[in-house]
Amino acid sequence: MIELKGYIFDIKRFALHDGPGIRTTVFMVGCPLSCIWCHNPESLRELPTENSFAAGNSCNVDNNFIITEHSITSLYKEIQKDFVFYEESGGGVTFSGGEPLNQVDFLEGVAALCRYNDIPVVMDTSGYAPYESIERIYEWTDQFNYDLKIIDDELHKKFTGASNSTILSNLKRLTGTGDKVRIRIPLIPGLTDTEKNLNEIIDFIMSLKHVKGVDLLPFNILSESKYKRLNKTLPLDNVTVQTDERLDEIKNLFHSFNFEVNLRG
Repeated sequence: MIELKGYIFDIKRFALHDGPGIRTTVFMVGCPLSCIWCHNPESLRELPTENSFAAGNSCNVDNNFIITEHSITSLYKEIQKDFVFYEESGGGVTFSGGEPLNQVDFLEGVAALCRYNDIPVVMDTSGYAPYESIERIYEWTDQFNYDLKIIDDELHKKFTGASNSTILSNLKRLTGTGDKVRIRIPLIPGLTDTEKNLNEIIDFIMSLKHVKGVDLLPFNILSESKYKRLNKTLPLDNVTVQTDERLDEIKNLFHSFNFEVNLRG
């Protein structure tokens, strides 16, 4: 029997901001969006084929970034290494990217194996996928960290390369199924952190059921170094990160609508 293969560009251990407790975050290759502020541009590539790799579990090096090919079993073994920290802290594994649902067959297998072995699973997702993909992993997922970027569809197309209709529709369906969703809002200066967009996001969240809370994600200029390693230019020009005062204003705005809010550094 041929075992499914998955493609990973990083595994971050002892992560503290990707869900409850101490976590191992697995960054999966591939994303259907092309956000101009993407913090992980190394994920924006076509999935490799098995022919891209030498024999065994060798890696494909691309401008100082490494793609690792895993079987379901080999990735589970990497995740399981930190089991004692999950037990002690209430943590687990977080699948991120890119967009993990881009490799849903492999993802379903790994997530199911983790949950069978008492490792809690968090899924970072843009929601830009067929809802059937979300349904396939729902049983094995303890929490969805669901990105909500821009409500205006034309602006969403302009800055991410795709309509948000599927994202919003999937989010409505997902929040109707149970209390598994935290909303994540990337705060991109002048694009997603405008008063208009933030208030439209609040209006939309208030129309949803069973939202656990809101995570505000300040823009991280450090991603520029990744673009340089890929011989690319960060598509945003002259971006100034928000001041602490501005971040507090945004946090207080969401607090004023009685949302449970985390401001992630």
